Amino acid sequence: MGRADPEQGHLPPPVKPPDGGWGWIVLFGCFVITGFSYAFPKAVSVYFKELMKDFHVGYSDTAWISSIMLAMLYGTGPVCSIMVNQFGCRPVMLIGGLLASSGMILASFTTNIIELYLTAGVLTGLGMALNFQPSLIMLGTYFDKRRPLANGLAAAGSPVFLSSLSPLGQVLLEKFGWRGGFLIMGGLLLNCCTCGAVMRPLDMGMKRKMEKAQDKYEAKEMLPIGGKSEEGIGTTDGTKKAKKAKKKPKKGKKLLDFSIFSNRGFIIYTISKFILVLGLFVPPILLVNYAKDTGVPDTEAAFLLSIIGFIDIFARPACGMVAGLKWVRPHVSYLFSFAMLFNGLTDICSARASNYTGLVIFCVFFGISYGMVGALQFEVLMAIVGSQKFSSAIGLVLLIEAFAVLIGPPSAGRLVDALKNYEVIFYLAGSEVVLSAVFLAMATYCCLNRGKKKESPPEKTPPGGGSDTEEAESDVQEAEEHSSDNHQPTHSTDNATVAASEEANHVAEEQSGEGGGCPEEDGEVLARDGCNAEQTVERDSF
Repeated sequence: MGRADPEQGHLPPPVKPPDGGWGWIVLFGCFVITGFSYAFPKAVSVYFKELMKDFHVGYSDTAWISSIMLAMLYGTGPVCSIMVNQFGCRPVMLIGGLLASSGMILASFTTNIIELYLTAGVLTGLGMALNFQPSLIMLGTYFDKRRPLANGLAAAGSPVFLSSLSPLGQVLLEKFGWRGGFLIMGGLLLNCCTCGAVMRPLDMGMKRKMEKAQDKYEAKEMLPIGGKSEEGIGTTDGTKKAKKAKKKPKKGKKLLDFSIFSNRGFIIYTISKFILVLGLFVPPILLVNYAKDTGVPDTEAAFLLSIIGFIDIFARPACGMVAGLKWVRPHVSYLFSFAMLFNGLTDICSARASNYTGLVIFCVFFGISYGMVGALQFEVLMAIVGSQKFSSAIGLVLLIEAFAVLIGPPSAGRLVDALKNYEVIFYLAGSEVVLSAVFLAMATYCCLNRGKKKESPPEKTPPGGGSDTEEAESDVQEAEEHSSDNHQPTHSTDNATVAASEEANHVAEEQSGEGGGCPEEDGEVLARDGCNAEQTVERDSF
């Protein structure tokens, strides 16, 4: 999934996730990318007061900067999915890092709010989107059994960067002004290019190892064949050409898989996330300005976001560990519902906080609940659709969420301008989050669990709790059944490779004019009676 097959134009057969090794480096890169993607739109709110003075605009106008960033992060999801499936994660992330950095650098030279929307909002948001989605896809390819923990650790990048970028932004604002702060922030975003460079495609690395082992195997096995080895090599070359010719017509197929909309669990998840995003980002975006309006000094107001980030740092990995437990993982969607309910009730109960102490208490509980939501949101999606369809699923989900992002924070800003009261905003945002939690839990229980009980399937694993390794095995079995129409499958250690080799072998037999097949018995191809060419073909497939 790290890179599309250059011959076929779509994702290669699944490779078993190593659950470690280079995956830890990929995890660190995903940690940094997630930190920039989610913390940056909130950290930029530190500059809103100065922007309002310089450009003579209101709360709602400045709130559009963060909203556009998040909207680009979400709304360009399908575009990111297509680019990743076509070009691979690494080149897309390198381009995204350059776009994100250039957006903030250009924003430091803007003269009106519209130019800020186009540079800091659109350009930087697009760059972060081209980094965020591929990093999650790569994380899913490297982890399976430890995936909940990996998602929790990667999601911890958001609070870590939020707790550091917010105070850093305040310091930059005081020393260099908002223009100097934007310029330095643009330089920091170049680190996204470094993270993109470490996203080594898993399937390509495994293919290289298999090719080396295959060459050694052929060198040993083909020596006794003698003069007929040249015939075998010629047949192998013909088979490879026929294989390429057969693959070329499939180029560009399923760059975006819309079949996931037939999955009821995916539909339920998408509706729930749409309602959730309407209110989830409103409190942290407006928190700093709310604290300043109540008389809290600017430095202490910015520190409130650091409190949320500090609590969030520990909440996300801890929640990921809990979600990975054997008795919890099959029911991870209910744990996600509880996290959303906790977050919504925190907003509602803290709506009347009017002093710094009350705001600190709100930040503590909001950090815990927000961290739980952040650690579980993509784990639940991976569990529903599987890692093979995750690249298309996350793009479509983010696109739908983009509309909610464009509605939520700007509408809250307009209500603040009209009512001059933050209490109503917190009540409204909390109610939306609670509604999403109740909908997800009830719909999962009524539409999914009851339906499964009526059908009484033989599977023991509930929906959303299975391993991607089992899904990969089922995909391989489907490939075997498809290839059996042309040629009977032979026993091999790699079923997917054998299925492809049998189709190529059949084409090679038609081209060479040899209608008779080679006898197969117990997975062995006999090297006699004129079957040397076919033997070489099968060894090449190994």
